[in-house]
Amino acid sequence: MNTYQKRRDELVSSLPKNSLVLIASADEIIRNNDAMFSFRQNSDLLYLSAFNEPESIALFDTDNKKFHLFCRDKDPLREQWDGKRLGYKGASNIGADEGHDIKEFDSKFLELIKNKERIYLQKDNIHLSTKIDALVDQAKKEFGRTNYSFPEEFFSISPILHEMRLFKDEDEISIMKKACSISAQAHIRAMKSVKPGMFEYELEAEYVHEFMKNGARDCAYTPIVGSGNNSCILHYNQNDRKMENGDLVLVDAGCEYQGYASDITRTFPVNGKFSPEQKLIYEIVLEAHKNCIEMLKPGISWMDVHRQSIETITEGLIEINLLSGSLEENIEKENYSKFYMHRVGHWLGLDVHDVGGYGSEGDWRLMEPGMVTTIEPGIYIKEGLEGVPEEFHKIGVRIEDDVLITDDGYEILSSEVPVDVESIEKLASSD
Repeated sequence: MNTYQKRRDELVSSLPKNSLVLIASADEIIRNNDAMFSFRQNSDLLYLSAFNEPESIALFDTDNKKFHLFCRDKDPLREQWDGKRLGYKGASNIGADEGHDIKEFDSKFLELIKNKERIYLQKDNIHLSTKIDALVDQAKKEFGRTNYSFPEEFFSISPILHEMRLFKDEDEISIMKKACSISAQAHIRAMKSVKPGMFEYELEAEYVHEFMKNGARDCAYTPIVGSGNNSCILHYNQNDRKMENGDLVLVDAGCEYQGYASDITRTFPVNGKFSPEQKLIYEIVLEAHKNCIEMLKPGISWMDVHRQSIETITEGLIEINLLSGSLEENIEKENYSKFYMHRVGHWLGLDVHDVGGYGSEGDWRLMEPGMVTTIEPGIYIKEGLEGVPEEFHKIGVRIEDDVLITDDGYEILSSEVPVDVESIEKLASSD
């Protein structure tokens, strides 16, 4: 039994009898006029089938455990223009029990929902929810005076399916290790390439080149290449500034490999040498980064890890006089938040900010084996920040790695790219 079949069986077995589950493909998105963005499949459908075409719906029946795939038929003319299609007659090639033309979805669905009690849908797919709601109403009208019954309730499949996706299996871990390795080599390449006078987008190109030549066609997200004051903009991606001597550059970039994201951030000096102030800030963030990773193991609270990052960063800022007063007072008043304004990490998987809850009923969840999280503390001192000496302005530092929770601790999946000052300076100053 292959990986996808195991996932489908696990999902269907966890649901009540007399239920249908529907997962729709992502839509193709127009970039301009009739030019399309590169197609990226809905992550839930990828997880359950690896099917990578638009205009499709996967349907799972909990009674007979059948997987029905509704997709586009073969079309030689369109395939001449847009590439090959699986075609519904080839649905068995991806493990489907039955294949159907997507044009026949409505009529087939009206048959499949007879005597079903529940329908499970993705909570954020309004288009499909509206369509299914209308079809159920149509069925009730057409078969209202028969001995058939029809679903009265719709449920979200997302909490169940996304809890499954939170725990990575061996195949997923292997793919994510490869994604992280490719991205790590890209960061090393960029550190070796950086120099004053380059534009941020030139440095970005080093990453994209390394991704693609190693089989990662896409970035997991738009790369952030922020130099100087841009390093203090958390989601900066304009990437068009010319980098100057004395700048730090913060690069948050990761490839997507076989559908899975990597997410790595490194901050390094454009001229190959940290200034004294840059080094002070960098080493505070690095200490927080190391302290948080060392905490990771089954049973540790996700929020305890975040609190550790706050404590380390706040203590460091007090030591270099960017905050005054006691550690307890600064944490209680959240004085650190003008320098460190985000959480220490997030789940990682098919989505870069992956699915899965962080807690429930007021309690933060505990780490468990198979989870993959980022650890990414940072300090951001934008130009003109009140009460901060000018020599610290325009210093933004974030250090981010991808970490797997193991049975007895953790494994850093992105460890190939260095984090210590000496190694970074050596790479960034190389010709």
